[in-house]
Amino acid sequence: MTSQEVPYWRYEEAYKAIHSALSGLMAPPAGKRITRLTFTWNADGTLRTIKAFMGNEPLFTLTFSWNANGTLQEVART
Repeated sequence: MTSQEVPYWRYEEAYKAIHSALSGLMAPPAGKRITRLTFTWNADGTLRTIKAFMGNEPLFTLTFSWNANGTLQEVART
């Protein structure tokens, strides 16, 4: 996935870039569909993981990393 920087005052472009990035991250493998999501949380209340399933079959996991100031640092898909 390629990263695209959008100046913060260009909201419409920023929203489209975020939507595009998340759509790619959340796309199920070919021939599969997401039927269930589970979530885990860090002790400080931030999101740790989102796990996607088709029935009981795991499809992928999104792991969230946070900066010390509470802003999102990275989302990795495994």
